[in-house]
Amino acid sequence: MRPEFETFLARLYTEASLRTRFIADPRGEGERSGLTADECEALERIVRVGLELSARSFAHKRTLKAASQRRRPWWRVRAFARDR
Repeated sequence: MRPEFETFLARLYTEASLRTRFIADPRGEGERSGLTADECEALERIVRVGLELSARSFAHKRTLKAASQRRRPWWRVRAFARDR
């Protein structure tokens, strides 16, 4: 698999606007992104429901990861509470 194809797939799972255009015209989006005829053919076979489900799942995981990075480590929370 070419890196360009992998990059397109990653963008497809993370960019809602690209997904919307892709669902309307899979081959056209692939061609506009410079993918080969075989890669565009593979894109046409993507299960749309699975694509949306995966995209939502990845977005949820990104949200959880961002939230966990904003939290304080447990030892700092305890120290802060003890100092009050």
